[in-house]
Amino acid sequence: MSEIIDKPFVPLNIAVLTVSDTRTLADDRSGTTLAERIEAAGHRLGDRAIVPDDVPAIRGKVEGWIADKAIDVVITTGGTGFTGRDVTPEALEPLFEKRMEGFSTVFHMVSYRKIGTSTLQSRATAGVANATYVFCLPGSPGACRDAWDEILVHQLDVRHKPCNFVEILPRLDEHLKRAKAKGATV
Repeated sequence: MSEIIDKPFVPLNIAVLTVSDTRTLADDRSGTTLAERIEAAGHRLGDRAIVPDDVPAIRGKVEGWIADKAIDVVITTGGTGFTGRDVTPEALEPLFEKRMEGFSTVFHMVSYRKIGTSTLQSRATAGVANATYVFCLPGSPGACRDAWDEILVHQLDVRHKPCNFVEILPRLDEHLKRAKAKGATV
């Protein structure tokens, strides 16, 4: 099982994107759930936005964030289902240099314990794009809580052992020569 070691915490800059045709910042419960948890964990909310269920809008916003050297992680919420308007994976997976197959698997394991076979209705996905972690979550506050509380809070904490994403963040850009997550070491 995992453990927390005595090591200085490394705060990350995390951007949150809500994908919705109907939400505003005032009623965006999923984005708020993520923003609150990010800050409670000691990370910085690097930016937050809402875009419609539209491939160019989603991709454009995330491309801007992954080009920003100050953003370490992007978390999206919404658009991972099967309706005609659910296009987040289609918008973002082409940006991934490396897919994170295990994220979807673990997310579905966590989700299955809570909602049973209804977890099949999510196409949660993740990957690395331009030395930035990108996680695409379903659009419900419960799914955002589950993903953050049971997966991301641990993997985005350099003190989490036996391993975590923060330790390798500076090495994601070995081919790009871009400084990320100052203070993290391998």
